[in-house]
Amino acid sequence: MPQPNILEYLPDIFKNIREMKAYADAEKPELEKLWKAVDDAYNDQFLYTMTENGIKRWEKILKISPMGTDTLDDRRFRIINRYNIQLPYTYRMLEAHLQKMCGKDGYVMSYNKETWTLSIKIALTSKKQYQEILNLVNQMIPANIILEYGLLYNTHEILSAYTHEQLSAYTHESLRSEVMT
Repeated sequence: MPQPNILEYLPDIFKNIREMKAYADAEKPELEKLWKAVDDAYNDQFLYTMTENGIKRWEKILKISPMGTDTLDDRRFRIINRYNIQLPYTYRMLEAHLQKMCGKDGYVMSYNKETWTLSIKIALTSKKQYQEILNLVNQMIPANIILEYGLLYNTHEILSAYTHEQLSAYTHESLRSEVMT
C-alpha cells in the first residue's frame, strides 16, 4: 500500500512552509484510511484475499451462518467450498475436490460397487472443516449411494514413533483424536 504524502503533490515553493507541513501531517491519517478502504475493496473481489467485510457479504449471498469459533480462514474455506461445487458429480470430481480441501494425504476414499457404498475418512488435520466437507459430499453424491464417513484417528503405527514418557502427557482421547506433531 502506498504511503500517502500530500507534500509530494505540491509545488516546491510550498513544501517548506510550516503550515503546509502541518496540513500534510493532519491529512495523512485520513488518506491512509482511504487507501486501506480502496485496498480492501479490491481484495474483496477475490475469494482468496477477502477481508472480513467481503466474507460477510458472501456468507449473506450463500446463506451461510458462521460458527462462533470460526476464524476468517475457516469462513473463507466454507465460501470457496460452496462456490467451487460444479456439475456433473463424478467420483473423479469428488476426489479432486477432496484433494483441494484436505490435501493429497488428507483423506481416504473408497467405493464398493456391489453394496453401492462410498466410504470417506478425513484426516485429523482437517477436523475443523469436517462438517463442511461432509455437507459437500452429501450434495455431490447421488441419493442411491450409501455414505460411510468418519475421521482418520491416530493409530498404533503413528503413535509408535513416540516414547511412553512423551505419550504420558496426553489423555487417551487426545492421543486418539488430536493431531500429533
